[in-house]
Order: sequence, then C-alpha cells, then structure tokens
Amino acid sequence: MAISTKPPTGTRDFLPETMAQRRAVIGTVEEVYRRYGFLPLETPAIENLSTLLGKYGDEGDQLIFRLLHRGEKLSRLLEENPAAVRESQLADLGLRYDLTVPLARVVAEHGSRLPKFFRRFQIQPVWRADRPGHGRFREFYQCDADIIGSESMTVEADLLSAVCEIFDGLGFADVRIKVNHRQLLFALVDAAGIPEAQETEALVAMDKLDKIGADGVVRELLGRGIAAAAVEALRPVLSQELGDGNAALLDALTARVGDSERGAKGLADLREVLRMCDRSPAAGRLTVDPVLARGLSYYTGPIFEVEVADLAGSLAGGGRYDELIGMFLGRRVPACGIALGLERILVVMAERNMFAPSTDGPQVLVTCWSEELAPEGLALATELRRAGLRVELYPEKTKLGKQLKYAGSREIPLAAIMAPDEVERGTVQLKDLRSGEKHDCLRGEVCDRARALLGGDSP
Repeated sequence: MAISTKPPTGTRDFLPETMAQRRAVIGTVEEVYRRYGFLPLETPAIENLSTLLGKYGDEGDQLIFRLLHRGEKLSRLLEENPAAVRESQLADLGLRYDLTVPLARVVAEHGSRLPKFFRRFQIQPVWRADRPGHGRFREFYQCDADIIGSESMTVEADLLSAVCEIFDGLGFADVRIKVNHRQLLFALVDAAGIPEAQETEALVAMDKLDKIGADGVVRELLGRGIAAAAVEALRPVLSQELGDGNAALLDALTARVGDSERGAKGLADLREVLRMCDRSPAAGRLTVDPVLARGLSYYTGPIFEVEVADLAGSLAGGGRYDELIGMFLGRRVPACGIALGLERILVVMAERNMFAPSTDGPQVLVTCWSEELAPEGLALATELRRAGLRVELYPEKTKLGKQLKYAGSREIPLAAIMAPDEVERGTVQLKDLRSGEKHDCLRGEVCDRARALLGGDSP
C-alpha cells in the first residue's frame, strides 16, 4: 500500500512562492515590533503539561496536543492494567498552545535577568487539536508582542498602535479594533442575575456571538443551566441595543452595571484606552463591544480583537493578563499582549490579491558549457553572489538552448554564458532573457554590467 504524501489534516507544506509571501508579512511585523522597542524571544515547541493545563479554560485544555510518555514508562503503564490507565497518566508533555503561557513561564524563570518593563515579540508556530476550517489550522504561526511590568493603559494603547501600523504596512485600509474589559463583562453578567459560580459558563457562551448569533447564545446559555430570567436580562447586551457610538454605549453600560466595583473599573480602563489611542495610529479605529469575551480564561482587564469586514472572526487579538505570571511566580505581575494570526492574515491578503509579485528568485543563471569549464562557472557564480546578486548555477552539461529555456521557466532575467573562446579572452556574455539582447563584457566588469541590466530588479 502506497504511503500517503499529504501532510496531516490541518497542517500544510509551504512551497517557495508561498514562503515569499509569508516572509514578506513576517518581515513587516518584525520591523514594526522592533521599532516599538520589542525584543525577540523563542521558546520550545513542547512544554510540560503542568505548564499548559489550567491556563486556557476547560475548552482550551481539551485542544492541547498531548505527547505520550516514551519507552519503558509507557510500556509499563499499558502492561500493568491498560483498562485502568487514565488519560492524565499517559502524557507529561504537550505542544505549545499559544505564546503567552510560555512567556509567563519565561518571566517566572528568568525575571531577574529581564528589564523592569520587558517588551518582547515572538513569531513561532503553535498547535491546537481543533477542527480545521477556512483560515483555521491545527498548526499555525502567531506573531505576539507583550509588555510586562506596568498597569498603565499606555501599554494597551502602545500595543494597539503597533498593530495598526503593521496592518497599514500590509495594505489593509478597513481594519477595526473591538475592545472590551473582562471586569465589565463580569459586572454585566452579575447585573443580569447570573451567580458567580456560572459566570465563566456565561462568558464561554457569549464569546460565540459572532459564530452563532444572539439567539444561538441565548440557547447555549439556557443549555448551560443559566436561569431564563437572567438570560432575558442579558438579551439587550447580546443584541447590542444599548447605544450607538462609544460615548453613548459607555454611558448606557455605566447605568446598567450600577455601583458595581468591577464594572466601574472596567469602564474607567476602557475610557482611558480610548483617550490614549486618540493621539496614536489607532485613533478612530476602536469600537467598544460589550459582548467581546475572548475565550481564554487568563484575561483580567481590557481585551481586544482586530477584524476586517469580509472575514468572520479576527485577524489578531489579545488583552491584559495580570494574574497569569503569578500562577508560576507566586506574586502578581502586570502584563498585556496581542497575538496576530499570521495564517488568517495571509488568507485574506491572498483573497484580496494584496501580494506583489515575488522578487526572491534568482536574477542570474550561470550556464554550464562543459564539465571542464564547470569550475569557471562556479567561480563566476561566486563573484556575482559576492556582489549581492541572487545566482543559480546550472549543475550539468546539456544543450545551451535547454538551459536558457529552464531559465525562462524560472523567470530568471539574465543568463551568463562562458564558452571556451570567452574564457580564453577573459569575457562573459550576458543574455537578457526578457529582451533577447546579448551583451559581451570583460570578466572584471560582469558584476557591474549585470546590476545595470537588472536595474530595479537588483538589490
């Protein structure tokens, strides 16, 4: 039986054309993050399960890829009493679910070596045992930026400013940012009459509003055992009937949560984020969304999602998580971050034809006249490469016409040809495959002539 050559469901191979697009997007992201003072960080693909579990909520924990024990330990477990072995006994490691929990572990482990206000960016793959869909994969890259050590809302404003500059640089003109606050959410749920023991259940259901609509959320809330009267009290919030515009909506929410301490905190923080962003690249792009919940349970303050008009779901999301690092360190450490979903960004850009033609390919093909002259070809290729040109060396002897046809199929603009007579005279023929013109030049001038012929294509 033939072995399937397809990658596992929810994963992909990235061929050179796709890699050029991915590198272009990642380059823009990294350039902005560096300008904002973020430092790079990488963490292992695998983490201890004890690091991962209990940080994402029950639904998130179910989506963690577990790695079974290895060797004798696994064999011993299965041999002793296979029927009695619990899932929790079979695995001790898991694939990274996001980049935030590993960051929290790093801060707890290396905090004494880090700046007081640690600004880090991280661009690495994560894995989720989720059902693949349009723009949704089991292995995908996140592009995170986080600021550790400050409770000021300038942190949120700075992160949102960076994200807006990234999307501007990528060519998006219709980016909107939805913002909310976890404490405000809890206050709204409490004001509706939902008891504290069911608050998390309510937020999990509310987080699905974009996918299943207000009626779907109502059905899910009822299905989770939340009282019908409380669900009905939440309906105006779910239907987003509280007011038009951020100012009117915040006033309506103020009246709705009454004297709730959590509600007052959430509303004050949101007003401060809006005020800070008014003088930044994020100005005019923020919309308060009182139902935005963000599914991860570690958020404690402002939360946000970035979206565009023609895509269900978000292109980026994040928020404040002041308690997460404390789960490792034993003391509260303020933190806030945002993650860009690289895969979804790429899907939207491809659908909108936002990518410029790739310029990553070779610019010159050095042909092979004969095996005897192959070292001369390699020497020429080396000279051209040292001059900063992208050069492919044709590796074997065949008809020159076949080599030039190959260069055309690769869209290589120039071919460098050295026949025995040219080697003897110390010259090289450069053929412009776009125009068909031939240019004879001295060996010492070939690099400058190639760059001149390439014009705007040269680095």
